[in-house]
Amino acid sequence: MAMTVSDTTSRGSVASYGGFVDAIGGVATIVLAIVGLAGIRPDMMLAIATIVFGVALLVEGGSIMSEYANIIFPSGARSVAVENFGGAGLSAHFLVGAAGIVLGVLALLGIATVTLTSIALIAFGAAMILSSGSVWNLHQMKRAMLTAEGQPVSGSAILANGMAFESAGALTLAGLAGIVLGILAVAGMNSVVLIFAALIALGATLVMSGTSLTATVASFMRPADQR
Repeated sequence: MAMTVSDTTSRGSVASYGGFVDAIGGVATIVLAIVGLAGIRPDMMLAIATIVFGVALLVEGGSIMSEYANIIFPSGARSVAVENFGGAGLSAHFLVGAAGIVLGVLALLGIATVTLTSIALIAFGAAMILSSGSVWNLHQMKRAMLTAEGQPVSGSAILANGMAFESAGALTLAGLAGIVLGILAVAGMNSVVLIFAALIALGATLVMSGTSLTATVASFMRPADQR
């Protein structure tokens, strides 16, 4: 389909910062999970880590969506043919992220902490699977934009391409692991340990995804006056 794109990617700095914040959220999730595994207020760490991860999903979804919006609804217009690219699964970031925050808050209040965080974990895993190709699709759209404008593809863009491709696979695997471990946790099989282990895996993958998003946006940024 025909798609209009902006002449400048300076607005991509918003998504670049969003990717950085997203990576920080992944690191925070890992730290909280490790602290919980060490036996320091595990119930509280479960709830807080769930809230942090939910916020990180919201930030990632908003960052990627802003980049899609910059491409589809630019301030300046240039027509580029882009086929088979889309933001499928991005809505899952917002819905699951918000649901995770709510479940985490309820768990923090002491309401069925293990059960609610297990359910949130399953939802997180499903959201990561559904949106696993979002950063990869975004990279391909931006690369198509450069090609249409006759701009050369930089070395950083090639590196970002590899990172985006690898993050898509990692998100799928981590999402599957999160769903399986969440189901086992709901079944009562060493629930706390399984949830923390899954949060560590999901947090690490979120760091990779956030770094990939930042690299993708930064590699295609150009000064506002460049045409």
